[in-house]
Amino acid sequence: MGKGGGCCPSKQTRAPSVNQSDEDPHQSPSTNPDHSIPITIQPTKLKIFIVFYSMYGHVESLARNIKKGVEEIDGVEGVLFRVPETLSFETLMAMKAPEKGGDVPEVTVEELVEADGLLFGFPTRFGCMSGQMKAFFDSTGGLWREQKLAGVPAGFFVSTGTQGGGQETTAWTAITQLAHHGMLYVPIGYTFGAGMFKMDSIRGGSPYGAGVYSGDGTREPSQRELELAQHQGKYMAMIVKRFGSHSTTQ
Repeated sequence: MGKGGGCCPSKQTRAPSVNQSDEDPHQSPSTNPDHSIPITIQPTKLKIFIVFYSMYGHVESLARNIKKGVEEIDGVEGVLFRVPETLSFETLMAMKAPEKGGDVPEVTVEELVEADGLLFGFPTRFGCMSGQMKAFFDSTGGLWREQKLAGVPAGFFVSTGTQGGGQETTAWTAITQLAHHGMLYVPIGYTFGAGMFKMDSIRGGSPYGAGVYSGDGTREPSQRELELAQHQGKYMAMIVKRFGSHSTTQ
C-alpha cells in the first residue's frame, strides 16, 4: 500500500513462478540444484511508520508503546521516526526541553511512501497540531501532487497540557491533512473497551486516538495512557494487515 492513488497493492513478497519447461523433472522444486538446503522465501513484513514530534518526551512515550502494540501482530513491524525540529537550540534550552536521543532517526518526506500504515503523534498548540508537525506536513506537497499516499491507513495520537486542552480537537483538526492526501483515517473508537469508560483516574486519549496529559511538562504518562497507546498500535496493525491480506487476493 501507499504507492499511489486508486489501487493499494501489498508489499507482501510472493514466491516466483517456476517455468516447468526449464525444470529438471527429477529435482524437487523446493530445493536448490545440489539437493541440499531447501529454498524458502520469507514474506516482507508490513510496516507501520510511527512519526512523531515530542518536546518533553510524553508523545515519545506513547510512540514507543504504540510500537509494542504494532508488533504484537504477526507480520507487521512498527518503525519509529521523528519529524525535524524547527526551534533553535537556544529556544529549546530556554523552554527546558530535554535533549533528544539518537536512536530514532528523522523521517524524510520521500520515506513516507514506503509505509503500509502511518500513525502521527504530536503535542497540541491551541487545539491543533504543533508547528513542527505542521511544517512537516507542509513539506509533503510533492507527494500530494501525485497522490502518493492515497489509500494509506493513518491515525493520530496526541499530548495536551490540560484536560480541556484539545485531546479530541488536536486529532480531528489534523484530519484535513489526511483528506487532502487521500489517506484513510483510522480512529480507535471505543475498541479499548472498559478502559475507555473508567472514571477513577485522570486519563488522556479519546475515540480519535491515544493521548497523554503532560501538565507543566513534568507529569509522567499513566499506566492506562500507555496501555491505550499500545492498544492503538495493535489495532492499527490489525487494520493494516487486513488491508494487506485483501490486496493480495485481488
